[in-house]
Amino acid sequence: MGKKTSYKRLKGSQSLRQRLVLSTLASTPVLIDDIRADDTMPGLRPHEISLLRLLERICDDCVVEINETGTELEYKPGIVMGGRNLVHDCGVSRSIGYFLEPLILVGLFAKKPISIRLRGITNDPKDPSVDTFRSTTLPLLKRFGVPSEGLELKIESRGSPPDGGGEVILTIPIVDRLMAVRWLDEGMVKRIRGVSFSTRVSSQFENSMIHAARGIFNRLLPDVHIFTDHRAGPQAGKSPGYGISLVAETTSGCFISVDTAVSYARGEVDEIEYDEKRELMPPDNVGEQIASCLLEEIAKGGVVDSTHQGLLFLLCALSEPDVSKVRVGKLSPYGIETLRNIFDFLDIRFDIMPDPSTGTVILRCVGCGYKNLSRKLS
Repeated sequence: MGKKTSYKRLKGSQSLRQRLVLSTLASTPVLIDDIRADDTMPGLRPHEISLLRLLERICDDCVVEINETGTELEYKPGIVMGGRNLVHDCGVSRSIGYFLEPLILVGLFAKKPISIRLRGITNDPKDPSVDTFRSTTLPLLKRFGVPSEGLELKIESRGSPPDGGGEVILTIPIVDRLMAVRWLDEGMVKRIRGVSFSTRVSSQFENSMIHAARGIFNRLLPDVHIFTDHRAGPQAGKSPGYGISLVAETTSGCFISVDTAVSYARGEVDEIEYDEKRELMPPDNVGEQIASCLLEEIAKGGVVDSTHQGLLFLLCALSEPDVSKVRVGKLSPYGIETLRNIFDFLDIRFDIMPDPSTGTVILRCVGCGYKNLSRKLS
């Protein structure tokens, strides 16, 4: 027999996505135990198992072992193969946004470019929506030298919680390695763009949201365009819902985004009599709230918004062995967790320098010089 695999031992369910991504890229087998062991419903959640299945689908020779209660997981990464015309059902316990970030990080270092059709929920209040991914995450990747041809996300149909029914097609090009970035200038906001969507409700909902959001922005800058995306029939998925995703573009080419969606929670649709259904938040409140959220994100400063901090740090750590310097607003809990995971797996420390004059933080690191080896090996 070959030599016994040595596992890196981790505890708990937090930041499972990043642990799996880093484990795959660093080819480090992990053993995670104590996953929600004390919960009333112990073990891995459906979306976490779905993510493991997705990694199995794009990797060759990857081994996943879960014990009976789901509280312990052994993951031995394989070679990232990629491939065309893949299909994956993301389930309905989390939205497609939950799967996009790990998928893109692993996919960039695959043997062949990936094109995959993901089914599930496209917009929900918890995860970044597919619109935000298109407007903000894709330009962020281009900063690190990811080619724009072959990098796209197409929304075939939308799906709101609880039943989903949305479908997107994601294509990811492969890179040899990522470039280091010096990205300190956040610039001034020059325009605001956005997309509102509605599924299985009146399209008037979108106009109210947009009107309310514009009421706030038009006092501040003239260039505000929010597009509508009203879906009907099979393209509207299986549940009613509406929402909006906004992105502010700055003079130095940074994108700051926020999004939200309104729909019934799981279990509310069937169990309650029709008259007693919870009132959803009215669309004009949604518009006002999301506009205020965007202004808050802009006020924090930094070259990315707080939801993209983790991805930014991961890309910096994986870039060529050169100094990367980036400016972010207040470090989000997710960002801090990411820095810990990067140190755990890649042994890369970030120097963190607060900049008291602007209330932002500058982070500096030397990339680990990660190269795409999948192409060479096979």
